Amino acid sequence: MKEISCKLLVIGAGPGGYICAIRAGQLGVDTVIVEAGKPGGTCLNVGCIPSKALIHAAEEFEKVSHMAGGKSPLGISVSAPVLDLSKTVAWKDGIVSRLNSGVAGLLKKAGVKTVHGWATFRDGKTVEVETETGSQVIRAEAIVIATGSAPVELPFLPFGGPVISSTDALALSEVPKRLAVVGGGYIGLELGMAFARMGARVTVVEALPRVLAQYDAELTRPVSKRLAALGVEVMLGAKAKGLSKKGDALLVESSDGKTGDGKTGDGKSVEVAADKVLVTVGRKPVTEGWGLEQIDLDMSGKFIRIDDQCRTSMRGVFAIGDVTGEPMLAHRAMAQGEMVAEIVAGHKRSWDKRSIPAVCFTDPELVTSGLSPEEAKAQGEVKIGLFPFAANGRAMTKQGEDGFVRVVARADNHLVLGIQAVGQGVSELSAAFGLALEMGARLEDIAGTIHAHPTQGEGFQEAALKALGHALHI
Repeated sequence: MKEISCKLLVIGAGPGGYICAIRAGQLGVDTVIVEAGKPGGTCLNVGCIPSKALIHAAEEFEKVSHMAGGKSPLGISVSAPVLDLSKTVAWKDGIVSRLNSGVAGLLKKAGVKTVHGWATFRDGKTVEVETETGSQVIRAEAIVIATGSAPVELPFLPFGGPVISSTDALALSEVPKRLAVVGGGYIGLELGMAFARMGARVTVVEALPRVLAQYDAELTRPVSKRLAALGVEVMLGAKAKGLSKKGDALLVESSDGKTGDGKTGDGKSVEVAADKVLVTVGRKPVTEGWGLEQIDLDMSGKFIRIDDQCRTSMRGVFAIGDVTGEPMLAHRAMAQGEMVAEIVAGHKRSWDKRSIPAVCFTDPELVTSGLSPEEAKAQGEVKIGLFPFAANGRAMTKQGEDGFVRVVARADNHLVLGIQAVGQGVSELSAAFGLALEMGARLEDIAGTIHAHPTQGEGFQEAALKALGHALHI
């Protein structure tokens, strides 16, 4: 059995793990990273990147479809478009492959040794890795657990056949004619809306009173409006119960006996015809199969408990990313990974998640950073400024008037506590929002920053001006 020793061992080469390893290598730390699959983890291979590729393809197809149907106000007309989803998926796979190679190259450039295989803990300093060529023991002074998360599987809707996960949805060779989406969170709506734009008849089944329940109703209203425009049927207060006997429909129990289009059911069970059933009810940390019972870490529910430096309850063992809890965001994992690498290298670092932006790539997109209006009000008196894109020239030229930017600040000293936006392409404003919070901006700082015209970013400045009582364009 081969044995190697290193200063830092990273288990998992997802966004958090590979960033941790690269930064450690840059700092001269002898680093080994273990990964059973391809580098990049869920985000690069079956999550963030491929889903955005599919969403972009859906957006382009819908645009051309409107032009072919004579619905474009731009005066453009084309022949009826045809979508070959297998070619779209091949294009998406090409992007993923290039990024896989890029990550592998960056690890090599940083001097990181990559071991392909599945790691199992022997103790807090030692793991055994099953590789294609046999077992390898790795001993390390410090270990980082970056094993990520996986889709939650419902016992009455196990993955297989017509029941698919988000991973399966990104590999379909053709657009399903009828798609039922179980779960109205960001993953379900991102993919559900994409398939609706590609021509699928989509039904969303959500147990809560509204979709995207993690956001406030004002922020999600444009998304709900767009769902209706796309013909997506939304069943609220409804619970999926399983497949029909023939496997061609989803059984749904509706609390009020109504479907999303207002039709009355029997109050007990309705059938939603579906060729595919996409289950998106959340993600769970991957904590099994790694031998974590051998090191007995303290847990916080189903997640590994960490402090503000990502240290676990065992000395020399760190944990980062989805395995440590919410928010399950790739950029959170990356920031944690970079920080841990610097700590291992002897630098002083700590972790603060307050300014992390979160983006929901629905149509239109959502961005949040910091506190929501309700969370801010719970801490004291606030000032809120909202600027609609209906008054923004750039949004008009992009046919993206539906949406707004909102800024929440303390009433006494105008310190910005939270920033939110909904609208076409607002994901690109997330950097400005995060930077404002990180730098401790006040309303006057944002209002006094000259924003380029014409851009949607002007809405950020105008929202701050609105909170100060003198917006210029509304």
